[in-house]
Amino acid sequence: MLRVMTWNIRTGGRDRGGTDRRDRIVSVVAAQRPDVLALQELRGLDGTLGGLAERTGLTAYLARSCFGQPVAVLVRPPLRVLRAGRVRRPFHHAAARVEVSTGAGPLTVFSTHLNPYSGGRRRMEAGWLAAAVRRTGGDLALLVGDLNTLEPAVDHTARLAGLAPGYRRRHLRRDGRTVDTRAVARLLDAGLVDLWSRAGGDEPGGLTVPTRHGGAEFAGMRLDYLLATPALADRVRAVRVVRDGDADVASDHYPVLAELDLPPA
Repeated sequence: MLRVMTWNIRTGGRDRGGTDRRDRIVSVVAAQRPDVLALQELRGLDGTLGGLAERTGLTAYLARSCFGQPVAVLVRPPLRVLRAGRVRRPFHHAAARVEVSTGAGPLTVFSTHLNPYSGGRRRMEAGWLAAAVRRTGGDLALLVGDLNTLEPAVDHTARLAGLAPGYRRRHLRRDGRTVDTRAVARLLDAGLVDLWSRAGGDEPGGLTVPTRHGGAEFAGMRLDYLLATPALADRVRAVRVVRDGDADVASDHYPVLAELDLPPA
């Protein structure tokens, strides 16, 4: 069984006020022991992610951003990396791509963080990612990360009503009324499968924000996703949001963990 986890760790695990959350982040990763870990919001971190990689026994593959914050995919040995790089488009943040060897064939993992401010830009970035998965993902591909997008086919009216106007506008289209779910919808229309919908636990909705650490811009939302090609979705065995303990205070997002029926190479 191969374990994949995605997590927005908020500004590199350090707050502007000086609080360093990296010990708590390491604690959560150590407890969950993912084989592949996708991280977002890596502000100020170098190629070793400020020591997080070494402390968790993982090898980091960083994708830098010209505008926002880097993202990364980290891999646990002895899982063998076949190739690694970034999706070369002008994302607000970035998109990392890492291909690893498994007994069922190569698995390609994309870690990304879509534009937080503009629904139109998120939709454009989703299109770039859909094309990248189609061109280079192969049969077993997984797109994960903070998509900053509410899920389609769900009524978000009450959820958005509790947000301050500036934060509410991030999730509405230009008419100021219609909830903007286009980025995730575009990825689903491209044939990717939402693993939470396929194998999520008993918790309703799989909400990933906010945590006890904070998140005034959130109101009980699912913004973090694992989207898979159909062949990989058939191999998902469980998906859960990691809560409690250090996960409650290590970031303003909760991690999401999936277990995939992929044998070792």
